[in-house]
Amino acid sequence: MEEYCKNEALHILTRFRHLPRLVVFDLDYTLWPFCCHTRCKCEVPRLYPQVKAILCALKEVGVGVGIASRSPTPHIAADAYLWKLGIKSMVIAQEVFPSWSPKTEHFQRIHRRTGLPYNEMLFFDDETRNIDAVSKMGVTSILVSSKGIDLKTLWKGLSAFNQYNPFAIKPQCAIPMAPHNHRIVQPEPLPHWCCQNFVHMPCKFKRPLRHI
Repeated sequence: MEEYCKNEALHILTRFRHLPRLVVFDLDYTLWPFCCHTRCKCEVPRLYPQVKAILCALKEVGVGVGIASRSPTPHIAADAYLWKLGIKSMVIAQEVFPSWSPKTEHFQRIHRRTGLPYNEMLFFDDETRNIDAVSKMGVTSILVSSKGIDLKTLWKGLSAFNQYNPFAIKPQCAIPMAPHNHRIVQPEPLPHWCCQNFVHMPCKFKRPLRHI
């Protein structure tokens, strides 16, 4: 099942002309179906069913993976669970620390750490306030449904990114592409497996502000 999902994710990634250089994920109710602060460090956690395959596909095509979490228990979320789930090595930028404000500080740190512009990032989170705040920084931001990250959500995120971002990398490589005169690239039509009930998904994107 995981290999099938990975192949489907690779198919999605190669359908788009532009890919973000970094895809940043929240943790609780985005990558896994629980809150870390309600769990014990010794527990064996689980991801949403399609998450591991999607992360592996991103790594294979040269897209970086980042984590931005306001978890009050970073020693559980970052130090224990990411290792236990076998995804720690895939993460190139990780900001996990408690905060009462939205994740603007998380992204400022990620920006300083990676040197990547905000408009070359794609962000998935399950909280509207985080989506609203981070999208104002220029990051294409996607609100995740109660089912967490899956192939449909990945497709919607990449569609939004291609609509509003002239910078990206080619699929299956990590070579920066030159801007295409800020031309808006229309999203590809949904594949047949995405069409069923897609319009009813409680998942939306926030258009990032342009910084000229």
